[in-house]
Amino acid sequence: MKILIVEDERDIRTLLVKRLQKHYSVDSCEDGESALDHLSVYTYDAVVLDIMLPKMNGIQVLKYIRNSGSDTPVIMLTAKGDIEDRVAGLDAGADDYLVKPFSFDELLARLRVITRRNTSTKKTTLTAGDLVVDTVSKTVSRAGVPISLTSKEYMLLEYLMYHPNITLTRNQLEQQAWDSSFEGGSNVVDVYIRYLRKKIDSGYDVKYIKTVYGMGYRLEVPNE
Repeated sequence: MKILIVEDERDIRTLLVKRLQKHYSVDSCEDGESALDHLSVYTYDAVVLDIMLPKMNGIQVLKYIRNSGSDTPVIMLTAKGDIEDRVAGLDAGADDYLVKPFSFDELLARLRVITRRNTSTKKTTLTAGDLVVDTVSKTVSRAGVPISLTSKEYMLLEYLMYHPNITLTRNQLEQQAWDSSFEGGSNVVDVYIRYLRKKIDSGYDVKYIKTVYGMGYRLEVPNE
């Protein structure tokens, strides 16, 4: 999943990015206008949005998100803890809020809750033949045998599993597993697909991950 952090306090922003990168692909910015720039280019699974921001405050950014028709989950951050801030954020379309200082574990828990809520129409257990991905526990198995993946490998596989039999470009895969500072142009996606193939397909007659030459990759689900 891809998360956007909008926070003007550098130390907090740096810490959140560093810790969230262990679980998600993360972009960050320090003001409301930059947030709109990110949101106009990239698609996010959730936004962590401070209320007190320079150039454009968090409520204005949130209204922009909702007025654009997006239902991207948003957690508002506030240092004040005033009921007025919470009400304003919720009325503008926030899914949840946290008052600073907050526990990082609580932020993780709330992110899990709002992203599950937003993707309630999606299966939490993805299957392709004997390949199974549990999107809640982030575990993978094939023919009942657990497969250990790195965070990048898992992000790529989950995205492929959510789009079975659809050719995904390298750019689409890059956006899911790497932040916006990744410049592309290298063969990093090809390298990680090769890692995935070795773990997912090696030793099996049925190969799930297919190369579509000149375009990208596809997770091919066998007819059942």
